[in-house]
Amino acid sequence: MQFTNFGNTGITVSRLCLGCMSYGGGDLPDWALGTKGWHVNKEDAREHFRIALDAGITFFDTADVYSIGLSEEITGAHLREMAVRDHIVVATKVHGVMGPSPNQRGLSRKHIIEACDNSLRRLQMDYVDLYQIHRWDPKTPVEETLEALDSLVRAGKVRYLGASSMAAWQLSKALYTAKENGWHRFVSMQNHYNLVYREEEREVIPLCVDQGLAVIPWSPLARGFLTGNRRRDGDATTRATVDTFAKDMYHSEDDFLVADAVINVAKKRGVSPAQISCAWVLQAPGVTAPIIGATKAAQLQDLIGAVDLKLTAEEVAALEKPYRPHPILGHAQPSAKSMLKR
Repeated sequence: MQFTNFGNTGITVSRLCLGCMSYGGGDLPDWALGTKGWHVNKEDAREHFRIALDAGITFFDTADVYSIGLSEEITGAHLREMAVRDHIVVATKVHGVMGPSPNQRGLSRKHIIEACDNSLRRLQMDYVDLYQIHRWDPKTPVEETLEALDSLVRAGKVRYLGASSMAAWQLSKALYTAKENGWHRFVSMQNHYNLVYREEEREVIPLCVDQGLAVIPWSPLARGFLTGNRRRDGDATTRATVDTFAKDMYHSEDDFLVADAVINVAKKRGVSPAQISCAWVLQAPGVTAPIIGATKAAQLQDLIGAVDLKLTAEEVAALEKPYRPHPILGHAQPSAKSMLKR
């Protein structure tokens, strides 16, 4: 495993982060965010954590909203059993719907502090290394959100703060607002970035590089679209069949042309399309550690091999050539009209 500094902070992380959204499941209500139909239960997830730790992965990412907290419970239980707490970096997130009450969501001071306490209880940890806002909350003043996050750091419950999937102007506003008030700033951005969605290269990633933020992309394999098992006439895997979110984001002919390029490069190198796709993200400017997820142990083992896979300039060019611009995917971009109404 390779390691790197986490942005401009003093901590070191593995170049791969194990994403834990796949772990959970259960009978989830419609409003819950989880892996319905393709989740990994606690018993089967144990092997995944052992593989990750044995390979040298020290960075783990989850969120309270994944299977309504069950992902955090599974993550915390296995890490408590297998890892030394001071040796690993654990990240979780706040924002999503966690219950029927309107106060059980968003980025109000009330919800942030309660959500952090609940995450710590589920993780069975005294603190989290990285606490991230899962999305921007247009209903809550950013000053309220940032002050609440700062109070968690000062209370010792959180070591560092991060953000996820937002517009560059929103991230910039959060950074300078925190600086103006002497609050702890975001040190990382968890954004949507892969070979079929590269809009982050326009503004968000350059902003992160300029401000020294770690970039930890989610969905580096485009929710499995870049693994070589998707077909234009219909999807074959269980996840592909039930994951309507993926179909809404990646299914155009342009996207399939990118997937074809990945398959071609993979065949020439004698490796899997998943390794090629992950290796491309790893070599992209500004990227600290892509967040990888898996539903099978073999998938995780395969992805770990991407760390040592070096793409040539010609291979990178071939992979990037078919790309066509996309609309914003992965987060809501407020319109000028909605901003004027506020």
